[in-house]
Amino acid sequence: MSTTSTPTSGPTLTAAVPDPGTTSAGAPTSPGTRRTGALPVGALLALAASGFLTLLTEILPAGVLPAMAADLGVGPGAAGQTVTAFAVGAIVAAIPLTRATARWDRRTLLLVTVAGFVVANTVTAVSSSFALTLVARFAAGLVAGLTWALLPGYVRRIVPADRVGRAMTIAMAGGPLALTLGVPAGAVLGAAVGWRWTFGVLSLVGLGLLAWVRLGVPAAAGTPRGAQLAIRTVLPRPGLRPVLLVTGLNVLANTSLYTYVAIHLADLGQGARTSTLLLVLGAASAGALVLVGALIDHRLRALTLGSVVVFTLAMLVLGLAPASTVVVVLAVAAWGAAFGGVGTLYTTAAARVAGDGADVAQSALVTVWNTSVALGGAVGGAALAVAGPGGLPWVSLALMFPVLATVVAGRRHAFH
Repeated sequence: MSTTSTPTSGPTLTAAVPDPGTTSAGAPTSPGTRRTGALPVGALLALAASGFLTLLTEILPAGVLPAMAADLGVGPGAAGQTVTAFAVGAIVAAIPLTRATARWDRRTLLLVTVAGFVVANTVTAVSSSFALTLVARFAAGLVAGLTWALLPGYVRRIVPADRVGRAMTIAMAGGPLALTLGVPAGAVLGAAVGWRWTFGVLSLVGLGLLAWVRLGVPAAAGTPRGAQLAIRTVLPRPGLRPVLLVTGLNVLANTSLYTYVAIHLADLGQGARTSTLLLVLGAASAGALVLVGALIDHRLRALTLGSVVVFTLAMLVLGLAPASTVVVVLAVAAWGAAFGGVGTLYTTAAARVAGDGADVAQSALVTVWNTSVALGGAVGGAALAVAGPGGLPWVSLALMFPVLATVVAGRRHAFH
């Protein structure tokens, strides 16, 4: 995707153009939320649970990979392609499926996506064919791309405009929690009952979430007929392309190191502490999310600058190969704190600059994010092959310089 020129063609996406007295979806405002200022916490937690299920479905194979590979009769490298298949599905789905379902009621669409995870995880759990497993994982990725594009717009439809940032932090907390708690729990469960039952448990969680969403989340209209914006109309809006550029590079910088973090920590002499350090990273991410939630509605620029600067410094420290365990712990904690809130920060920034094209902007952001995740392993792998484990943080550091420059320059439009 170009970040410097206006597209002359491309898929046409839809987004609501709000009318006075309506939500951004064109539906009447809810007396219990938008007019009174109350946050629908239960509904936001259900959205967070949807994000938790989405990300845990994506990354669970990493925790059960050896057993999964042996059971399916393939090598670990081939089994790792189950994560790649998911990422590819998410990349190709976000924009076209957002367009195709733009007029759907948001709750109905969320129920469909959760049901999709139930089906895909069930097929993964019972499949004895590696090819069928890859198909199921690709299908789960399709659902994930739509889910990530759906959630931020859903939040904006059911909360007061002046509290969208805080509400977004609650609704998007499922991802960091999946990394912090879900992956270790999945690995433990996989060791105890097997990888198939672990995916089966995810299906059961999805069934429970279906009931929660149906009973606890308010309906919200999709895009009304005629209120449509083309993606080529939204992308040139001042500030949006810088936000997408920053998102792509920051996620790439994170993923290229995170994919090989165990190898890098071992190179630092911290291999025996890898699990503990990953918990530190996850806990710091969760803590940062709380801070972002408290301040984002009025301090988006300061939070974004702080996040980028701290991430850059953390990469510098890790690249210097500190011998001190304390320094490594602090650097990993800084890394987690810096990256923990970026999903909410960049989503909020994109929504602000896109205005009534926020749904279109979000689908583009999801595509950029997942593309960077998919590329991260390749970029990190190349760095590992050329420079060894010690080169990984330096690649991430190099990627962060244009991120920092873009955020600093984005005072007027992109990050304000």
